[in-house]
Amino acid sequence: MQRRTLIQCTLAASSLLLGASQLAAPALAQGSWPTGKPITYLVPFPPGGNTDTLARVIAQPLSKALGTPVVIENKGGAGGSVGSALAARAPADGYTILGGTISSHAINVSLYSKLDYDPIKSFTPVAMLGSGPLVLVVPAASSYKTLADVLAGSKAKAAAGGLTSASPGNGTSNHMALELLAYQTGVKFTHVPYKGSGPAVQDVIGGQVDMMFDTALVVGPHVQSGKLRPIAVTSSKRLESLPDVPTIAEAGEKGFDMGSWQAVFAPAGTPKPIVDRLHAEIMKIVATPEVQARLKNFGMLPSSMTPTELADYQKAEVAKWAKVIKAAGIKAE
Repeated sequence: MQRRTLIQCTLAASSLLLGASQLAAPALAQGSWPTGKPITYLVPFPPGGNTDTLARVIAQPLSKALGTPVVIENKGGAGGSVGSALAARAPADGYTILGGTISSHAINVSLYSKLDYDPIKSFTPVAMLGSGPLVLVVPAASSYKTLADVLAGSKAKAAAGGLTSASPGNGTSNHMALELLAYQTGVKFTHVPYKGSGPAVQDVIGGQVDMMFDTALVVGPHVQSGKLRPIAVTSSKRLESLPDVPTIAEAGEKGFDMGSWQAVFAPAGTPKPIVDRLHAEIMKIVATPEVQARLKNFGMLPSSMTPTELADYQKAEVAKWAKVIKAAGIKAE
């Protein structure tokens, strides 16, 4: 009888120890992250663009800070949707992060009839890197010198569809800036999509198109050379590189605020301690003078949003662009 009791006690104790070890396993795995396994930084756009360039600016110092390789993987297609869908299906273990943008995480859900991910439910916000205001420009020879001139000019040509505005493509942030202006002012414009900013800029310079929205990185050199005239910027604050150019809000359209933002996301369910560590390390990197200078060169305004603030901001962006896209009747090509 005593022997059976001893065996039962031993088994009971073993079961308790096993249960405790099983409960501790996730905490141990989480606490030891990263273990040296490479972290994949998914970029849902081809190499060379702003999202890719920013990822490479962040990846090397992030790898050093975490003590594990951070590997860039480009998976472009459908305005960032292809790579974002891959990230959404990745394990939520801290070894996959995504370079999300205003397109992939705010616009596409209303632009495309079907997405293989939910921009909000499929991800955990990690860090906002910054927002790139766009600049409204016209040819240097244009008679339009202010936003009021542009709006009045487009109203005068309403029967013909209003002024023409170039963009690098349908559904891009450049296109959305135009549609937001039309939505808030009630003024009609005709969108002229191109395959990239390069040919679009050249046709605006040549006067074949009346105007366009693009980043300071793209239009800045042409403004400096005198080929383009800046009318206004889309952000709530003026750009340091164009201090004399008013914001659209300052020019009369109060409440107008739009930027082509860049952020980092992780798959939904990624443990909070991992998200917090990623956020802290990325924010340290963004705060360095070198990265601040790079962001400004891109025409971007750095951000210090917390993951919670980014989540709230993203939800507001999804709702805002849903209204604009519905009003404009835009569909992805």
